[in-house]
Amino acid sequence: MCNQTVCLIAAELERKGITTGASVLLKEVAEWVRPPRALSMPFVHGYPLGVPHDAHVQRQVLMAMLAMAQREELPPLIETYGEDDVNAR
Repeated sequence: MCNQTVCLIAAELERKGITTGASVLLKEVAEWVRPPRALSMPFVHGYPLGVPHDAHVQRQVLMAMLAMAQREELPPLIETYGEDDVNAR
């Protein structure tokens, strides 16, 4: 799905009281649209959770996104997957 569309949908869901976390491949789009919570991925387009069948990395990505959802900082919150501070949470 389009990075911009995901970010806009996430913002609307947050306004309705639903916590979201967007996986984006284009950080500059997320910075422009400013979704409530976004995790920028270093992966190629079409693979927002990394390469297929890499359950270890996919689990790390999902855990990083869940950790963002639990943070008390007010949105917008945009981080890059793979940075030490994201994985330490």
